[in-house]
Amino acid sequence: MEINLVKLAVLLPLMVPAMLAAASGQSTYIPYELGGDNYYTMQGGPDISASISGTDEFGRGDTVTVYLDLTNYGRILGFKEDQTPQNPKEYALAASELQKEYSKPTALGITATLSSLSPQIEVKSGDQVVESLKSGDKTKEPLQFSIKIGEHAPAGEYSLQLNLSYDYQDNVRVYAAKLLTEGGVQSLVNYRESYVYQKANQSVPIIITVKKEADFEILNASGTLSAGSKKEEVSATYRNIGEDPIRDAVARLSIFKPFSSTDDQAFIGSMQPGEEKTVVFKIDVDSDATPKEYGINSEIKYTDVYGDTVISESMKIPVTVKEESSSLLLPTIVLLLIIGAVGGYWYKKKKKA
Repeated sequence: MEINLVKLAVLLPLMVPAMLAAASGQSTYIPYELGGDNYYTMQGGPDISASISGTDEFGRGDTVTVYLDLTNYGRILGFKEDQTPQNPKEYALAASELQKEYSKPTALGITATLSSLSPQIEVKSGDQVVESLKSGDKTKEPLQFSIKIGEHAPAGEYSLQLNLSYDYQDNVRVYAAKLLTEGGVQSLVNYRESYVYQKANQSVPIIITVKKEADFEILNASGTLSAGSKKEEVSATYRNIGEDPIRDAVARLSIFKPFSSTDDQAFIGSMQPGEEKTVVFKIDVDSDATPKEYGINSEIKYTDVYGDTVISESMKIPVTVKEESSSLLLPTIVLLLIIGAVGGYWYKKKKKA
């Protein structure tokens, strides 16, 4: 029996990783049995909590990092005696097992996955892994998860869910061939331990807040322009769909070829939540502009409720460019013909003279 135990002890370091991997598909997994006795069974286990480290308030439309601390509040809740020691060797084994059993609340190989419970929040990063977390300990560094907040997410609280998966020690068995006493010191000969592990899952709620601020959408914005036209009007209606009012607001265009303008800003002034304002821009179009659909970016620069200057997200104004108007082309052709005819007449008259 002792020979077999020694062989198994040699193989144990090679067997444990395979057993841990095999455990992923089941709730309880047991390494190859080394034999031994079970003197105690502990009640309890890991209990992991998560909290946001730093701010939990973010702006709509932002991609941000949420920092999460994990703390293990697991503990031993009690125990029962499964086997009563009968001799000095068994008392030594029972004492050794009891010491090892107190590791039961330690979480091993923690995998943390953050998921969103709202379509307004998108989790961009994958799983985070923590090697182990003892009872009473907190992660040395916060876990980092990247999230994207919807461009027009309403202000308020949003729920995320942190899913945790980990292993923990469920039971310990001990064995020794005999108890040896030398020079007043006792030692267990051929001492062996075997462990039973269990897999656990936890879900921890995480709450973040999207802060109140002004937000905008563009309504009834369009324009039909002709190639070569000057100071054509393009109107746009902006609505404050956010929660805060604004003041000193100015709508601005980002002009690009084939467009140009000396009037690419329009004063809006103050806007309350839900209020709409219509502005007009004047735009020139190059004569060689390609007739097609374009999108001109616009933005609102304003002062918020805290007195800070803020520039909104870009909003597109759709415009259509048509071919140069024939009503302008025909007079031009006629004028050129008249000029040519007059020039020819004076040339002939001068030649005869």
